Parts: sequence; structure tokens; C-alpha cells
Amino acid sequence: MTDIDSRQSNSASSLRHSGAIRVAVLITAVFILVVGCQTTYYALWEKVGKEKRHLLKDNVEQVGEEQAEASEQFATVVERIKAMYGFDGGELEDVYEKLSQDYRACEERADAVRDRIDNVERIAADLFKEWESEIGSIENVKLKSKSRASLQDTRSRFARLQRSMRGAESSMDPVLNNLRDYVLYLKHNLNAQAVSSLRKEVADIETEVSALIQDMNRSIKEADAFVKTL
Repeated sequence: MTDIDSRQSNSASSLRHSGAIRVAVLITAVFILVVGCQTTYYALWEKVGKEKRHLLKDNVEQVGEEQAEASEQFATVVERIKAMYGFDGGELEDVYEKLSQDYRACEERADAVRDRIDNVERIAADLFKEWESEIGSIENVKLKSKSRASLQDTRSRFARLQRSMRGAESSMDPVLNNLRDYVLYLKHNLNAQAVSSLRKEVADIETEVSALIQDMNRSIKEADAFVKTL
């Protein structure tokens, strides 16, 4: 093996080792976050160069991703419901089973959005608390004032994001409730006549899902704007 080959091999090995460390830290950090030890969670991420600001940015981006995936899943449910018209007998049973699965997927997506927003709020609160404390240790009056102004501005922008996220989250509940009622009714009355009798309910669900997706999109845009200025 030449010296160049040796260096390339060592470099590749180093990258793999670094990647393995990051994966191990991620897995451990997620576990710690779940069991609730925030201090250790942050300390682990700091070992790979991620401060609270970086974690907040990452999680805000992930909220947007979770919301986009939830929007797609809710839209899929609406299309599945509309697909039930024109089917009968065994075919209707098959479509219903897929609809039931899609509804459960909506619940899972909604839970993922809620959990991610909770995580964002927790990290933001810890970041602002740390920031406030560190401002107190700055002796230069001008720098202290600028840092405090920056903190206040970030808090204000986060408050807007928080309202948008929680607003979109709250929009999911009535949609999920109506979808659950619809799915349960069909479970007990799975026939073409029952499906046909629910056209008004389907129209209402479609309208609610459309409004929910708009709320999600506004929240995603708010998240993108926040991340760009963080």
C-alpha cells in the first residue's frame, strides 16, 4: 500500500469512527431526553459541538418536517374517504381497512408533532434561561446591552413561532375527532348506503383538513423564518 493509499484509508477510518461517535451520542441523548435528564442531554451534545442554540434550530426544523408529513397523511385520509364512493361488497371492506390504517397513521403523526413542539419549547426555555444568566456575567456595558436586546428579539420571534405551532397543533384535534367518528361509524355500518349517507360529513372533513393544512403551512413558514434568523 502506498503512503497516499494509507492516508486515505486512515482518513476514511477516522470519518467512520467520528460518524459512529455521533450516532452513539444521538441514541444516548434521545434516551436521556425521554427519561428526563436535560442537563446530561445537553452535556452529551456539547461533546460533539452542539450548543442549545444548535439543538433549538435542529428541533424547529424537525417540527416543520413533522408538520409537513402530518399534512400529507391527513390529505391521504381525505383521498381514501373519497375513494370509498363507487365501491361495494368486498372491495368496500378493503378500502375501509386501508382507511382505518391511514387514520391510525394520522394519530401517530399528530403525536409526533406534539412531542416535537414540546421538545422545542423545553430547549428554548433552557436556552433563554442560560442566555439570561450569561448576560449577567458580561462586564462590558455596551456588549451586555446588545446581548440583552438580541435575547429579547429572539424571545419575541420565538413567541410568534410558538403561537403558530400550537395553533396548528390545536387544529388537529377536531379533525382527528371527526375522522375517528367517521371511521367508527363505518366500522358498524359498512355498506354502500351508509357511505353514501355521509357525503355532508365527508365534505366537512375535507374542509377541516384543508384548513388544517393551511395552518400547518403557516407554521412551517414561521419555523423557516425563525431558523434563518437564529
